[in-house]
Amino acid sequence: MGSILTRRRKNGSLGYTALVRLKRDGKTVISESATFDRRQLANEWIRRREAELDQQRARGEPMGKGATLAELLEWYGKDIKELTPWGRTKEADLKRLAGYEIAKKNVLRLTTADYIGHVEARRRDGAGPATANNDLIWLRQVLRSARASLGVPIDLQLLEDATHELRQRRVTGKPKQRQRRLTTAEEKALLDHFAVRDVRAEIPMADIIRFALLTARRQEEITRLKWADLDREKGIAWLDDVKHPRKKIGNRRAFRLLSEAWEIIDRQPKIMVEGPDGKPTPDPRVFPYNPKSIGANFTRACRLRGLEDLHFHDLRHEATSRLFERGYDIPEVAQFTLHESWTTLKRYTHLRPEQVEERPAKASA
Repeated sequence: MGSILTRRRKNGSLGYTALVRLKRDGKTVISESATFDRRQLANEWIRRREAELDQQRARGEPMGKGATLAELLEWYGKDIKELTPWGRTKEADLKRLAGYEIAKKNVLRLTTADYIGHVEARRRDGAGPATANNDLIWLRQVLRSARASLGVPIDLQLLEDATHELRQRRVTGKPKQRQRRLTTAEEKALLDHFAVRDVRAEIPMADIIRFALLTARRQEEITRLKWADLDREKGIAWLDDVKHPRKKIGNRRAFRLLSEAWEIIDRQPKIMVEGPDGKPTPDPRVFPYNPKSIGANFTRACRLRGLEDLHFHDLRHEATSRLFERGYDIPEVAQFTLHESWTTLKRYTHLRPEQVEERPAKASA
């Protein structure tokens, strides 16, 4: 089953490439190789791999299915993503997982202790309970897909046992819900900052901030809004690929626009860009800017103005709360924010105490 190829390298030294191949029904189910400086080491590697494969066959494990976690992460990131594209956060997390020690292990030999050890190491390195828990969520998705699509007999109960134990010990947990409200002074500081800057800047940050506070739109959504998708007669706009827990791509939704938001749209210039034929053509977007640049400008302004723990996404939270303060109820606010779950929307109803009007007591019968 094993063989050694001797090759002379460019520098004149000899390299010994150890090959291990295993066929079943005329098909190669295993093909592995490793190169060493000495033939003795190549022979030892073949002996060790053959012994491991014999043990794998004795345990009843399918031959050729003993991939490492890193290999499954790579497979998942290519094959599964082609069918169901995902966002930057998941993409970054999957790549990060492939760099940890646990990713080097054979998935068929992963134990509950391996999962627990990985999470504990992440916590020691400074990851919070929710961040560490995300690792388990992504691992579960990858391993379930490999089990279903590739037939890899992974024992998912070991991961569930680790998840339960870590949750019971409060090593992992759900993310804390932010309740950050934008104060009047903070809003003024931001708008004053960009009022001076926007005169010479490409991105009209003051208008984008005002628009976010009126529409509850995320920065990526603002930059995807198209002129053709505005319906002034109905007072709505359409948006493609709206964020959804299970479906994002192709999720086209209409949302309500307040009159103040229309005023902001009306003062946006139609920017010309180079078309496919090389000729100038109008950009189809209302705010044709890079969402990352918007976020970077916002973060820089907060730092310069001394605004602590404030993110652009907090404007969505603030806008949603302001809609409730205007008197809209949960179903109505959902037409602005496009929240799928009314239960989820409840966490944005952080009304200020002074906004609750006093109502007369009902007369007793």
